Amino acid sequence: MITRRVPLTSPLDLAQTLAPLRNGVDDPTIRLDGREVWRAMNTPEGAATLHLVAESGELAVEAWGDGGDWAADRVPALVGLLDDPSGFDPSAHPVVARLHHSAPGMRFGRTDAVVEALIPAVLGQRVTGFEARRSFRQIVLTYGEPAPGPRELRLLPAPQRLAGVPYYDLHQCGVERSRADTIRRVCAQANQLEELVDVGFGEARRRLTAVAGVGPWTAALTAQTALGDPDAVPLGDYGLPSQVSWVLAGESQADDARMLDLLEPWHGHRARVLRLIVSLGEQPPRRAPHAAIQDISNR
Repeated sequence: MITRRVPLTSPLDLAQTLAPLRNGVDDPTIRLDGREVWRAMNTPEGAATLHLVAESGELAVEAWGDGGDWAADRVPALVGLLDDPSGFDPSAHPVVARLHHSAPGMRFGRTDAVVEALIPAVLGQRVTGFEARRSFRQIVLTYGEPAPGPRELRLLPAPQRLAGVPYYDLHQCGVERSRADTIRRVCAQANQLEELVDVGFGEARRRLTAVAGVGPWTAALTAQTALGDPDAVPLGDYGLPSQVSWVLAGESQADDARMLDLLEPWHGHRARVLRLIVSLGEQPPRRAPHAAIQDISNR
């Protein structure tokens, strides 16, 4: 077991900071318990499990597995201690200012794991959140392996494993051919995609969208999670534009153009504002039924 102590000079809310990494409350790769987090991952050096505990003035780190050193070395980036919010002005809108003030420990971190972030983003394409989370869990339980360490967690399958899974097997996890092929394609290009951690945010998003089946929405979510891109806006989201317009302008319906207009005062930090708005959980009055769960039996 590897242990580290990371000094904290300002508040850190582990649950709020790392919540975007959890794909549903029953995600078998992560456990968020208040000021304590357990997370299993694949690293370039092998499997790893992290245990993080926010204590008074410091972050206690424990790591297991061949990739434990790699994972522990990147904890400051993971929990947003290396994030640079300079230029972000929450006072540009009273709601954003209030949300920012109420979440002093929410930080914008990065995992430095591109394919790990891409897979759940692809699973979220054109389906409900419930369906995406269910498919993610089934894939992990079916093809993943037990994570190292004392906690019962499972690893997301390594890219080389998923790249070789036939489409019809992923179909059993609720994934139709289009998304299944994209996941297999992404995993086959894993080595090249992981190099995006060393390029600029704009170039990374451009290269992500050059992969067939990866559009702006998927690329933005991946850039937020894997690269800590504070300005990546997921265009084409089903409900996000209306949620933003409701919170910032009291408008119950909006499209991407209106969302971008409302977010413009924070250009360079728009994803930071989106995370605050999503954390609020406030939604506009619903005028249409919830999106239906899809039948993929013939897809």
